[in-house]
Amino acid sequence: MKAEHINPFITSLKNAFQTMLNCEARRGKIQLKDGTEPKHEVSGVIGLSGKAVGTVVLSLSTPVALKAASTMLLVEATKVDDDVLDAVGELTNMVSGAAKAELEEFELMVSLPNVVTGKGHEVHFPSNVTPICVLFDTDWGELTLEVGLEPVPEPAAV
Repeated sequence: MKAEHINPFITSLKNAFQTMLNCEARRGKIQLKDGTEPKHEVSGVIGLSGKAVGTVVLSLSTPVALKAASTMLLVEATKVDDDVLDAVGELTNMVSGAAKAELEEFELMVSLPNVVTGKGHEVHFPSNVTPICVLFDTDWGELTLEVGLEPVPEPAAV
């Protein structure tokens, strides 16, 4: 995975948090993804396909998920329920959609978001993809952005 492919996702996450949530997402360390477990308890997952394949995971700590949902829905969320899951899915969709627009050369299609919860849940990336994990900190707590995107080889000319 190349830096020019991860940067649109980083930028779109920071922009979504700033514009939609009025919250600064401060980028921390960038590293190769280790294992299949996201770092936090609530993860929005979106598949990417087209001239590249991959997966985007927005993994939020419970306090960040609750505060983000509260801000988006204009009601206080006190537990991870269907409204919180919908808000996390929509936030993941916004981040992926904005990044997709910056990666036109891949003609990406974005799947509907799924949201997975609980400690120790697993998210598997396509087998040929090496995902990158980007740590973020906010005033509400921590989150991570995991992106694995790999160009699909062109078929050989006949």
